[in-house]
Amino acid sequence: MRITLDSPASAPQPLSPYYSQVARVEHADGSALLYLSSQIAEGTTLAEQSRGVFETIAALLRAHGATLADVVNIRTYLTDITALAEYGAVRRKFLTGTPPTSMTFEVSRLFRPEALVEVEVVAAVPGTE
Repeated sequence: MRITLDSPASAPQPLSPYYSQVARVEHADGSALLYLSSQIAEGTTLAEQSRGVFETIAALLRAHGATLADVVNIRTYLTDITALAEYGAVRRKFLTGTPPTSMTFEVSRLFRPEALVEVEVVAAVPGTE
């Protein structure tokens, strides 16, 4: 097993240099698990922020040879759970296949005061064998 941590140059860069955006846990058969740091995005509405989050997640996955179809687990943090339907409508546009396992939480606030949503995912990338 090999573990690499990075913030791919081809994806939006993290807001701080004190964390990596992707942990890649690669197995002997070439398969890998990708653990993505949670993401926030700019925008004034939950829908705008959600779109930005999923676009960033897609770019991070793409940098590691994966797509949103490889997501097996998603954790979402909302500052207002009553807006779940608005977030869900955007999520369904990006996660179009079999839905991954999922957890959604309401939190009083996120690390940036303007953030309405934060999302982290785990993706499974098949091996080449």
